[in-house]
Amino acid sequence: MQKRHADVVIIGAGTAGMTAYRAASRAGKKAILVEGGPFGTTCARVGCMPSKLLIAAAEAAHTARHTAAFGVHVDGTIRIDGKEVMQRVKAERDRFVGFVISDVEGFPADDKVLGYAKFIDDQTVQVDDHTQIRASSFVIATGSSPFAPPELQAAGDRLIFNDDVFEWDDLPNSIVVIGAGVIGLELGQALSRLGVQTTLLNRSDTVGGISDPMVREAARKAFCDEFNLQGNAKVTATELVGNQVVVHYEQNGNAQQVKADYVLSAAGRMPNLKKLSLENTSAVLNEKGMPAFDKNTLLIDNTSIFFAGDVNHLHPILHEAADDGAQSGKNAAQWPATPEPVRRRASMGVVFTDPQIMRVGAAYRDLNENEIRIGEVDFSSQGRSRVMLKNCGRLRVYADKSTDRFLGAEMLGPAAEHMAHLLAWCLQMQLTIDQMLAMPFYHPVIEEGLRTALRGARR
Repeated sequence: MQKRHADVVIIGAGTAGMTAYRAASRAGKKAILVEGGPFGTTCARVGCMPSKLLIAAAEAAHTARHTAAFGVHVDGTIRIDGKEVMQRVKAERDRFVGFVISDVEGFPADDKVLGYAKFIDDQTVQVDDHTQIRASSFVIATGSSPFAPPELQAAGDRLIFNDDVFEWDDLPNSIVVIGAGVIGLELGQALSRLGVQTTLLNRSDTVGGISDPMVREAARKAFCDEFNLQGNAKVTATELVGNQVVVHYEQNGNAQQVKADYVLSAAGRMPNLKKLSLENTSAVLNEKGMPAFDKNTLLIDNTSIFFAGDVNHLHPILHEAADDGAQSGKNAAQWPATPEPVRRRASMGVVFTDPQIMRVGAAYRDLNENEIRIGEVDFSSQGRSRVMLKNCGRLRVYADKSTDRFLGAEMLGPAAEHMAHLLAWCLQMQLTIDQMLAMPFYHPVIEEGLRTALRGARR
């Protein structure tokens, strides 16, 4: 057993871990990065990038099928080659992962230890059976993993997660997706557009995390018109029948079932904590093994351990994980100085469906309707959207009644990813509705729809 010492040990070499390592190293401290799995972040390997590659292929197929309205007729059958689709997804995915691996390879060899770390005590971790490292402080950045509810377990090898999709060599004929959150909606719609018979089951009537009832209804209509999205569908059991899986579910008191080649669990993700043996530290753990920690500084109570990235289950988004890692690495390097809080940017979230979904700042559910003014726009009649035949969706913006300050927005519609950035910048600058309306709006652009909604909020 090799015995080593460091100022800071970072467990996990994803986005948060790599950023924490750089921050601690820049502070002049000896930092050791421990990784038990393959290098390459969740985003690059199984998340943001491969999913967008699949979505891009799906958008190409969808566009090719819907040209006639423009007077452009594509003669013959649109042929989707699943093997070619997945070949590009994997090749480009590997390219993105390669950039991350190249970064890690640039770290000094002495600063990297391969294997799974577990805590022996508050100041010591053991990596597999070969290395013990004693340090003044630690950063846990082990990320999260998808999980499947118990009622899906009987599906056996026909039960898959988003990670598995990006290892396919070809597309299946059919799939059942469980969960209408970000992952379920994005993959469900993409696979449907690529010719996979897709059924998406969600236990509630929510769609993509939308809380505004008018935006949510617009989303339900848009997606239900395109593929088989079933809300208020509670899965009760699964069973294997030959080479397929049968998913049993209840909907409005009626027993239903659907058969497919695979069932994809997009029911959520769990923090990767089991292998860490946090019970050997002074951390206070709940019944799920989650430690109590300061949500501002990310310091685990009673310890010198910081909790960064998806593992803390606060803001499971890449740029938030990077911010977590940067501040945690700095705080760990300065230990035992009082840690500084993570400087949060204006919150936003985007779902890369078509139409896209976005939320900025306060969601509808977070607000008291008696204290706000709401402005909205229906994109069915918005000029540029109609030009492009992307005229679907609704934007609702929320402003404080007393101060006129912009508070947040929810949207389903075209170019929502760009609208999200525009509104997030306004929110971070603490602009009022009048100040936002004083900004320039070109013509004809989708952003003119935002001006309509802002004018409604001002009235």
